[in-house]
Amino acid sequence: MWDKPRLLNWFANLLYAISVVLMLYALVFLVVHLPIFPIREVKVDGQLAHVNREQIRLIVAKHLKGNFFTLDLVKTRDAFEKLPWAREVSVRRRWPDKLDVAIEEHQALARWGNIALVNTHGELFQAATDAELPVFYGPGDGVLEVTKNYGNYSKILNKADIKIAQVTLSPRRAWEIRTNKNLLIALGRVDMESRLSRFVGAYQSTLSQLNVKVLYADLRYPNGFAVRRPVTVKPTKPAVKPTSTTTVTPVKA
Repeated sequence: MWDKPRLLNWFANLLYAISVVLMLYALVFLVVHLPIFPIREVKVDGQLAHVNREQIRLIVAKHLKGNFFTLDLVKTRDAFEKLPWAREVSVRRRWPDKLDVAIEEHQALARWGNIALVNTHGELFQAATDAELPVFYGPGDGVLEVTKNYGNYSKILNKADIKIAQVTLSPRRAWEIRTNKNLLIALGRVDMESRLSRFVGAYQSTLSQLNVKVLYADLRYPNGFAVRRPVTVKPTKPAVKPTSTTTVTPVKA
């Protein structure tokens, strides 16, 4: 090998190139990690109704470690996504010293029992709200199904100015609706929308004109439905116990 100058020159050039690359890498690493490229501004975009400034400041102070080059964007995004109302978060650098954060909040549609909230995408999330929301009940794998059908049922019932207060999906996939007028509607497992449309048509033309409050409607009939109205009990008058009277006739002496 030592008697081959061409091979020695090639090997020396290789070592020289490797050393240059290592020196450049070390120089870049040193420059990048110097505290001369700090993040000076964090810009948060999105229609935010629940994520507030204090939460953002806390995340910035606790999780934004490093400068413009060394900041871990994945960890930063994960930190913002831990906010209760944050659904999706995107983070990107903007030269020379800015960080752009886009937050999409959950839009609360209903409550899933007393466990969680349901957003408009049929996803569960943990957050607190005082808003008056309908309540969904169903099996664990039925969140998206209940959300989708809630929208369809609401469109039909809105024609009769009826709002949904509760939707229940049984493990056997049977549907029940409770309205804001405390009307319980049994839909069954098939042809739910057509049955509900037929009921709404009859409600508008007949039931709403009767001036009676319907408590229960069973729509699980092929060509009709049954309703139940409150039973009014007429108050009975309490029995009056007869009293005996004594008549005294004066007698003349």
